[in-house]
Amino acid sequence: MPSTWATSSILLLGDSVSASYGMQQNQGWVHLLNKQLTADNAPYKIVNASISGETTGGGLSRIASVLADRKVDHLIIELGGNDGLRGYSPKKIKNNLLQMIKIAQQHNIPVSLMKIKITPNYGPRYLKMFEAVFEDVAKETQTNLLPFFMEQIALDPTLMQKDGIHPNVKAQPLIAQYVDEQLKLLLKKD
Repeated sequence: MPSTWATSSILLLGDSVSASYGMQQNQGWVHLLNKQLTADNAPYKIVNASISGETTGGGLSRIASVLADRKVDHLIIELGGNDGLRGYSPKKIKNNLLQMIKIAQQHNIPVSLMKIKITPNYGPRYLKMFEAVFEDVAKETQTNLLPFFMEQIALDPTLMQKDGIHPNVKAQPLIAQYVDEQLKLLLKKD
């Protein structure tokens, strides 16, 4: 992420966790983070193109049109959780992510990939292969790999909705703060 940005646009391609599932849009972490970025006069804002239920395949089918619709200075991909919950092949997930990143890079858009983790009931073999996908893709594409932003939240039942998968309203400011810290680290890198 270039530090010389003047109101740059960070496109977030994510799933229900970023799409404010189970709450109003203005309660979600992306809205809260954008509010904070405005208050801080940050040189960038997040454009949320997240959809509940989105998979890497869905993201791949949408990415070209989403990128064509707006000026994008950086892309963050927060996808893979729904693929994992459906037991999709790690090879398929990896291929979808690689293709999305390739499309963004063809538009000269730098990409950050968010690491995703899923519940342990899929067994250690699948979990290991699933989590390796994100590290492999980041390495192969020389893409920034952001840590899983739900790591601490998912372990605290008071921050989760009854389904045990989605963060609740109380968790949203914590996610916003965490992602803000990650974005600042990215800015320092470049």
